[in-house]
Amino acid sequence: MSPLHSTAVASILPPMLKFTITATDHCRQVASFLRNLLPAAPLPYLKKLLRSEHLALNGQPAAPTALLAVGDSVTIKESGRTRGFLAASPPAIDILHEDDRIVIVNKPAGVAVHRTAEAGDDNLVELAERFMVERGTPVKLRPVNRLDRGTSGATILAKSATSAGMFGRFVKEEGLGKLYLAVAEGTMPPDGEIAIPLDGKESLTRHRLLFQGGAEAFVALYPVTGRTHQIRKHLSLIGHPVRGDRRYGGSPLPGYPGHLLHAFRVSLRHPETGRELSVYAPLPSGFVAAVQEVAGEEFLPLLRGLPALPPA
Repeated sequence: MSPLHSTAVASILPPMLKFTITATDHCRQVASFLRNLLPAAPLPYLKKLLRSEHLALNGQPAAPTALLAVGDSVTIKESGRTRGFLAASPPAIDILHEDDRIVIVNKPAGVAVHRTAEAGDDNLVELAERFMVERGTPVKLRPVNRLDRGTSGATILAKSATSAGMFGRFVKEEGLGKLYLAVAEGTMPPDGEIAIPLDGKESLTRHRLLFQGGAEAFVALYPVTGRTHQIRKHLSLIGHPVRGDRRYGGSPLPGYPGHLLHAFRVSLRHPETGRELSVYAPLPSGFVAAVQEVAGEEFLPLLRGLPALPPA
């Protein structure tokens, strides 16, 4: 093909918007990436972009549930409407999944799930409701699961009292599949279980050592029971508190608004559709930096291996 012919072909191709995935979008689903990229876009428009294959992952059409990995390339066919929806700044709420019943949000560290006695503080429910109003889909949200203020990660919010009851019953009867990631202090023992009673009740947390650094470890944690502050208490009781968790003996973490505990994956069978739903919450940038400091040159291989972590 001659240079002239190449130029002619290029001139008729639609312009593309290209994005390279960084560590803070690693394990994000394609639909979540598109929703955060175009936060003002109506949901039908986002679904249309995916159905019409206007979005490609590494040059190939991608399913909405496909997981992004650090270094991936995402391209979107450019149009005046799409460019008009591009966010000037990141949205206030990181939506991981949304359907007619629930919205799953990646809660930032340092933000309470619901209103507390501390006046003036933003909370996740109100932030999410405000975002829905700005998007033109106002709704009253109710938490299905709750995370501590200092813990980040996947939080399920129901869109109605009916949905809250449906998912609440499901969680009580069948439970949620939960995988947490943490930076724990000291040299962690090999993979195993922590079965220390809490508040007079049987409590069980399974743990898997992902990487042992010089003074800290990167670990995966599976809470089998659901006691208050269970993971934080259990790690503290075996002498390996979560970094930044000063309440339970962790060392200070200057500049980070919480502690290094993150609800990375939540899994459930959707009580309405019966389909298995597994949603990943990418790590916050400050958490990523801490893991990189612990793992050094092994950081990227460690990150790439996270989607393969087994259920509890």
